Amino acid sequence: MRIHDSLIGGVLLVLALAVLWHIQGFPPAAGQNYGPAVFPGLVACGLALSSAVLMWQGLRGRQPLLQLADGMRSPRHLVAFLLVIAGMAFYILLSEKLGFLLCSVLVLFVLQWACGVRPRTAALVAIVATLVIHACFYKLLKVPLPWGLLQRWAW
Repeated sequence: MRIHDSLIGGVLLVLALAVLWHIQGFPPAAGQNYGPAVFPGLVACGLALSSAVLMWQGLRGRQPLLQLADGMRSPRHLVAFLLVIAGMAFYILLSEKLGFLLCSVLVLFVLQWACGVRPRTAALVAIVATLVIHACFYKLLKVPLPWGLLQRWAW
């Protein structure tokens, strides 16, 4: 997919203006001519200038605002893309009730299956990947992942 440069430049310009508006409330530093708003303000000004140039160059190009790649025209690829979004929504909405382990295995299995992986291989990879991710985040990094239905067997 190709998004027109003027659209990307417009979004970045809005972001730069939002940062410039937000830093107006930063308190000045005591006894100095500059404060904590200087660096974010300089970065926002540079972003605004760059985005204006990007918008100008994009408008000179006279190309369509949005151009879909061949992969996005394929129904199979479109379904796989929509399943990624649905998988994220599924995890956000149900991870507290079902738990990380169950949600992760289900999402990984469905995503692999939708991309053409054999069900047996998809199930094995989903289980192993979930256990590795859980060990890394829960045990090593001490990130509190939800247990949900498996709370009785939490280790």
